[in-house]
Amino acid sequence: MVLIKEREDLIMTTFMQKKEDVNRKWYVVDASGKSLGRVASKVATVLRGKHKPTFTPNTDCGDYVIVINAEKVNLTGNKLNDKMYYDHSGYPGGLRERNAKEMRENYPTEMIERAVKGMLPKGRLGRQMSKKLFVYAGNEHKHEAQKPVELKID
Repeated sequence: MVLIKEREDLIMTTFMQKKEDVNRKWYVVDASGKSLGRVASKVATVLRGKHKPTFTPNTDCGDYVIVINAEKVNLTGNKLNDKMYYDHSGYPGGLRERNAKEMRENYPTEMIERAVKGMLPKGRLGRQMSKKLFVYAGNEHKHEAQKPVELKID
């Protein structure tokens, strides 16, 4: 008969990051020539903090992301004409429909914001994470003081 002793030094605990201990960085993503879904999924991963070894699901531990050249993002196939974006005012007859071509020409920042927001958690935590996303249609942005690092998307 073998007796097994429990050793206290072998007990492992799960690391849970506190919101006060989060160290945030700034990243800039160039969306020109990139697919909308690939840009959105990479940005959502960084906003959520899943790229860090200290990821905690119930804490906003993600980084800030700046997306530039939103007007040059690509859509594969016939999505420019077929993909529809819907908004409703809440009143009868208040449905507004726009296709992806119209969105890219007139509202390129909203197109990327919607794609990323759909990939974030729903609720208070997801709204908090989406506030760290900054999308610009052109090549210029106003966050040079934060010294953002370029984030490559393959």
